[in-house]
Amino acid sequence: MTETRKLAAILVADVVGYSRLAGVDEDCTLARLRGLRSDLIDPAIAAHHGRIVKRTGDGIIIEFRSVVDAVRCAIEVQTGLIDRNAGVQPERRIEFRVGIHLGDVVEEADGDLMGDGVNIASRLEGICAPGAICLSEDAYRQVKDRLDLAVSDLGSTQLKNIAEPIRVYSLETGAPALAKPTEPKRRSSFALFAPGLLPCSSWRGPAPGMFSAISCGRNAARRLLGETSRATASHTL
Repeated sequence: MTETRKLAAILVADVVGYSRLAGVDEDCTLARLRGLRSDLIDPAIAAHHGRIVKRTGDGIIIEFRSVVDAVRCAIEVQTGLIDRNAGVQPERRIEFRVGIHLGDVVEEADGDLMGDGVNIASRLEGICAPGAICLSEDAYRQVKDRLDLAVSDLGSTQLKNIAEPIRVYSLETGAPALAKPTEPKRRSSFALFAPGLLPCSSWRGPAPGMFSAISCGRNAARRLLGETSRATASHTL
């Protein structure tokens, strides 16, 4: 048996409350899930270069070449589910939890994946809120400057059967990122010396970078005083 060790972005997704949904109407739930796979999920995976490693009934494990592709795929699916669940009673909605991790995996000869990379992604999915996407810190670092969604830092989290705590971030699909505050516009230093804008009574000394403007003002004042003095002397004579 041959195996290959590599670094991969792993996405694990699972239907929220599948047993409850199937218990209410199994045939309808299965039909809706098949429709979502053919119309939304599988096309999104193909569009973002994912490889389906395994289907687990109501769940799925997918390998991506990059975290960016994995997150884009997850956002497309979760956003599509929001649209499809519009008007559906909450207890009958099909929603997914999604966990994404960038880590070391072992690929078996049959294409199956094993290792911490898969285990951590699976545990992230388990703590995720319905409709959200949970990322490990290693995965989040790859996409933090590309996201246009609200992000919640869940802090260092101890995941089941994972030796060390992992910092977890949750992406909320449908919630835009908070706008960054804009810096107030700075007034031009030269504008303060325009006639009538800066009375003598309000002068408190030069601000940094204003010495050239002050110099120009002094030269103009000297010329004005010189012309006034000559005019006065000429009138007296």
